[in-house]
Amino acid sequence: MSFTVSISDYVSVKSAVAILPGLLIGYAIIAVVVRTALDEIRLARMPGARAARVPSVMPPFGFDYLYVTIRATMKHTNLELWRNMFAQLGSHTAECHIVGSRIIFTADPENIKALLATQFGDYGKGVPFHEDWKAFLGDSIFTTDGQLWQSSRQLIRPQFIKDRVSDLHVFESHMQTLFRAIANGGALDGENQPVDVEAGNGKPVDISDLFFRFTLDSATDFLLGHDVKSLSNPRQEFADAFAEVQRVQSLISRTQSMSLLVPRSSFNKGMKIINDFIDLFIERALRLSPDELASKSKSDADYTFLHALAAYTRNRQTLRDQLIAVLLAGRDTTACTLSWTVYELARHPEVLAKLRAEILAVVGSTRPPTYDDLKSMKYLQNVMNETLRLYPVVPFNVRLALTDTTLPRGGGRDGAQPVKLLKDTPVAYSTLVMQRREDLYPPPSATFAPVNVFSPERWAAWQPKPWQYIPFNGGPRICIGRQFALTEMAYVLTRLFQQYERVDSYMGEIDGGNPKLRAEIVLQPGDGVKVGFWLAKKT
Repeated sequence: MSFTVSISDYVSVKSAVAILPGLLIGYAIIAVVVRTALDEIRLARMPGARAARVPSVMPPFGFDYLYVTIRATMKHTNLELWRNMFAQLGSHTAECHIVGSRIIFTADPENIKALLATQFGDYGKGVPFHEDWKAFLGDSIFTTDGQLWQSSRQLIRPQFIKDRVSDLHVFESHMQTLFRAIANGGALDGENQPVDVEAGNGKPVDISDLFFRFTLDSATDFLLGHDVKSLSNPRQEFADAFAEVQRVQSLISRTQSMSLLVPRSSFNKGMKIINDFIDLFIERALRLSPDELASKSKSDADYTFLHALAAYTRNRQTLRDQLIAVLLAGRDTTACTLSWTVYELARHPEVLAKLRAEILAVVGSTRPPTYDDLKSMKYLQNVMNETLRLYPVVPFNVRLALTDTTLPRGGGRDGAQPVKLLKDTPVAYSTLVMQRREDLYPPPSATFAPVNVFSPERWAAWQPKPWQYIPFNGGPRICIGRQFALTEMAYVLTRLFQQYERVDSYMGEIDGGNPKLRAEIVLQPGDGVKVGFWLAKKT
């Protein structure tokens, strides 16, 4: 009898295991259907209208659209995806369902204004975003709402006051290494590698890679007082880990409720490298007593961003979270914008000639510029504005409805009614799409180039309307380090074109004049920026 019972027990367990996946899938399907039905009932009772709906062959699951979104991300065609979606629907605000979750997409400046400013209290990062990003950015300024966010901003803000932003000496030593790396055709193999600078004329170099190394070196120098010297080392463990973590994090954030399917072994390995590196410097800073930290002067050679933070808090996790967040912003945003600027200047020698003429007129061919010099160069400012118009640093972003609310427009047949949103509805918005909308600009003319053309001249007599140009976001969460980033970019461009009078583009054979927009966390050139620099003739 016992033998028979044991066999029957075995069979029943085996059968249960066999049918368990089917039961779980069935339960998940029912849960999605029920949740969607309940949301539809709640939405029907709310004032406002629905946005145009993205077609799907499997509503409310939207697996087809999820597949298309992931594919576009991997192929770097998100701009085309969003443009086609809005063109098909005849609206710049749309909605779809992905695994039962209603998501709103918008490139409407009025809606973006509401998200970031006029209805600031209704929208935030939200709990799901915080959970998705916590392993990377913790409880930093980029992942929190409410009091946590306000505390982060108050902690960081004093580090970006004018006297810190205008202190340019931190960039100069890295510029000298950058010049040598350009002549070498890539990162140096050690700090003492001999380089014939004049032999580098026209030598192909991926300047985007060097800019990412430059900004990493200058950011770690500024933040930690320790230059990781990635410009002098072709393989830099920390830099590689930082890039891989961002790549995986981008996939996690885009796959929404399916993010558990994203492999994370390389992410976890990268995070260990990043955390171990940062922890070394936090430990050193916390060895100083509060009195020792307070006695450090901003004029001290070894005074760093970390010292300033440690004077306010001795919480290791807080220091770690804020350091990594500022490192991400300080490194990647600047490197991307510099990369796109050189990409366009190499294709537009007439713009480079005009820019260089202004630089030489203001600071000459050798003197490092001052903060006031940089601010006085109007054409330089126009070049950077135009780059940020075409290539905004964060091309796609998201906010979560923290309560039942609305967006100003995009609802109903005419798209003029408010769009109703339930609490916890994600709203994805794109500055990249919005800033390239032809209908938001004057028509092309002899004095105003088409929207998709790089033309700093347009800024001489034109200013975008409010909320139609927001490369650093807007409202209470406007980028706290924007002046630091603009100053660093202006300094690098000035020093670069004091040194070089010509840049040849080698991108035509790579992208055919159609740049690959790699939109992960930041917008970077998907094929790099392969160019050749030519030293200015000595006079």
